[in-house]
Amino acid sequence: MGVKFKDITDPEPIEMNDLKGKILTVDASNVIYKFLSGMRQGDGTPLKDMNGNITSHLNGIMFQTSSLIEKEIKPVYVFDGKAPELKKKTQEKRISIKKESKQKYLEAKQSGDNEKARKYAARTAELNHEIIESSKKLLKLMGVPYVQSKTEGEAQASYMVSKGDAWAVVSQDYDCLQFGATRMLKNFKLSRSQSKNLEIISLEKTLKDLDLTREQLVDVAMLVGTDFNKGVYGIGAKKGIKLIHKYGTLEKSLEALDETMEVDPNEIREIFLNPDVVTDYDLKFRRPKKEKLLDYLCGEHDFDEHRTNNAIQKLQLKTAQTSLESWF
Repeated sequence: MGVKFKDITDPEPIEMNDLKGKILTVDASNVIYKFLSGMRQGDGTPLKDMNGNITSHLNGIMFQTSSLIEKEIKPVYVFDGKAPELKKKTQEKRISIKKESKQKYLEAKQSGDNEKARKYAARTAELNHEIIESSKKLLKLMGVPYVQSKTEGEAQASYMVSKGDAWAVVSQDYDCLQFGATRMLKNFKLSRSQSKNLEIISLEKTLKDLDLTREQLVDVAMLVGTDFNKGVYGIGAKKGIKLIHKYGTLEKSLEALDETMEVDPNEIREIFLNPDVVTDYDLKFRRPKKEKLLDYLCGEHDFDEHRTNNAIQKLQLKTAQTSLESWF
């Protein structure tokens, strides 16, 4: 979900060609969820192999990622670790929405309303252990690096950008700014041809425009509400900024409003400003393992061999070009 900061940021348009040669950190959970939600049959059923295993995520990772790499754009998948305890309420709310969507999906399917069934089916997608592990296995065979986070994937992805090891984080959630990502890409699609209205948000420019420090931006976020607290009723981003400008800190703003928080603000500050991250990650792109890829995708999961070979060739082409030695 993230913080509602749309009204206080000033994204700038950017072209996909501007990303050529750059490493981008991608929130794996978010992207894989989109594959599971979007790649479905007419009645909403996800793509499956002959044994009934879901393959929507494998389809998206293989074909869309290879197309990006062909264009010299280098996505690095970052997987979620254990979510902070404070996020429990947000997760429970998401689970409740999925349960409701599953019921509506079954009702629509029984009534023969495929359009409605597909709509609700997309909301029932789940990232279970099998989905995550099969995604990692495929990425490894493709030679595409991934990073397993200790906690929030967005925190890890943002850290890698803040350290200069990646150029930007791909996300729709403004949490990345609180986590310290220097650049954030919005409306990015792994399929190059589908990335319309691509925008970039600069943390430095955002803080300068708002006349805030990053610490104050986190305080504004807590006033508005984050995945870790519900915020103050009636306080949006613009009003939150005015309060921080006037009183300087969250605590003084709450005192002026005669409000309290249900959690310790310092716990949330710690999550955003000092997240527990992995620092020894490997971002090298390696040669794809062709035979193992064919065996895994075509042999185990019934992928079309011709299409799979074409995707592998896109990956191999970059490994063969000496001008791109820096990739490996």
